[in-house]
Amino acid sequence: MENKKLSPLFTVLLLMIGICMGLYINKGVGNHQKVSIEGGSKFDEVMWYVDNDYVDVPDHQQLQDEAIAALMEGLDPHSAYVSLDEFNDMNDPLLGSFDGIGVQFRMEEDTIAIVSVIKGGPSEKVGLLAGDRIVYVDDTLVAGQKLTNDDVMRKLKGPKNTKVRVKVLRRGVEGMLDYTITRDAIPTYSIAIAYMLDDHTGYIKLSKFSATTAEEFRKALKQLSSQGMTQLVFDLRGNTGGFLSAAVDIADEFLPKGSMIVYTEGRNRPRQYMKARRRGMVEDLPVVVLIDGESASASEIVAGALQDNDRGTIIGRRSYGKGLVQEQIMLSDNSAIRLTVARYYTPTGRCIQKPFDGDREKYLFEAYERYETGEVFHPDSIHFADSLKYTTPKGKTVYGGGGIMPDIYVPLVDDTLEYYFNRIANRGLLYQYAFDYTDKHRPQLNRYKTVDAFAQGFVVTDTMFDELVKMADEKGIHGTDEQKAVARRECDILLKAYIARDLYDDEGFYPIYAPMDEVLQRALEVLQSQ
Repeated sequence: MENKKLSPLFTVLLLMIGICMGLYINKGVGNHQKVSIEGGSKFDEVMWYVDNDYVDVPDHQQLQDEAIAALMEGLDPHSAYVSLDEFNDMNDPLLGSFDGIGVQFRMEEDTIAIVSVIKGGPSEKVGLLAGDRIVYVDDTLVAGQKLTNDDVMRKLKGPKNTKVRVKVLRRGVEGMLDYTITRDAIPTYSIAIAYMLDDHTGYIKLSKFSATTAEEFRKALKQLSSQGMTQLVFDLRGNTGGFLSAAVDIADEFLPKGSMIVYTEGRNRPRQYMKARRRGMVEDLPVVVLIDGESASASEIVAGALQDNDRGTIIGRRSYGKGLVQEQIMLSDNSAIRLTVARYYTPTGRCIQKPFDGDREKYLFEAYERYETGEVFHPDSIHFADSLKYTTPKGKTVYGGGGIMPDIYVPLVDDTLEYYFNRIANRGLLYQYAFDYTDKHRPQLNRYKTVDAFAQGFVVTDTMFDELVKMADEKGIHGTDEQKAVARRECDILLKAYIARDLYDDEGFYPIYAPMDEVLQRALEVLQSQ
């Protein structure tokens, strides 16, 4: 018989018959009487069918993790599942310490570059230096392996008294250097820096609210008081929060005993009031609190408590707007869920949680809307409904419904002449150039033994700026001569501050950066006028 090609229509008909036969066969295989699981849910029923009928052996742990994560995502943006692998990474920063080798690092051209070595830590004790590149961890090659920061952390962190062997390359030294490091407890500080801005003004930058924050804060206040502090700038910009109890302890230092700090309430959590319990260490000192769009949660509790008690002045830009309280609930395998159980309210009754309509992406990127609407440049574009108005004891109007609105709003400068400099800074080129410069010139820079010596002796040269401009050109960032002139002036401070950070950490950065920090300078003006 002559072979003939099947027509396209006939082929489709055969395919449809095959699919239908497959469905028919599937209906006839297995015992699919309705499953009844005592005390079980629909989810239990589905898992029963997966266990008994799925074509392959299912990975129960992965299925459960993904199902629980999806469940949490269906609640609100701050309820979350914390897997066993993620648990320590998410909790260590709030506990005050973790076990590791004591270095700060960054991935530089796919290599682990040590930015700084913690004083007194395990790595300093064996001789590791800033600028070293880690090539091997134990017997595993880590250079050029496209590792993430989390990958590196998992390799370097570990239980106290365990050992890890690293091989490093050091500029100017032939071959690799071999070190065996005994891991130890590494403190994580919540205060980035505390120092005197002038003879009378103390400055404290708080990066998070952790288990050790209150103790660190009181120690810093004592240190600054001994140096003559009579007024304080308390910087909460970029502080995304932490423990509620730490926020209450910090606010307590500013408010008279009995003052309301915050109260919480949820569907199954009765209203709970938290008040100042004793005389605060800086209860009588003039204070300015700095906030911005990244100041969230515990930061907003402190700022809201002071604002609602007519205590001090809040300066900066509108805070994030997180007014939800999470509890961490441990699960049987030592993973956890962080479940939103209540809302918190400022002393006047404000809930400053920003709106959430179920669109997580819209919620999480709300900060970008503040740029698009012009809010960060023009505060008069911000409008609050009358229903969100509250009044403090002294008659000041404050607002709820989306963050803490500062008493004095300091907008970003929308200047076309700064556009070139801002693009360089926002693309991370200043930070990159500073790192590269410090790495190449570390022996010369190490002659500056203190931050003050560096601040007085180091100068950003025209050659350095030209190299930065060349780097920007290679990245497709170009500017006019006028824009470059503005950038040149700005680099005198910011580029110098970044190099200081690579040398001395935050203790080097903030004092040098202060003159170009417009929000901080506004705070000093307010304090001087009081």
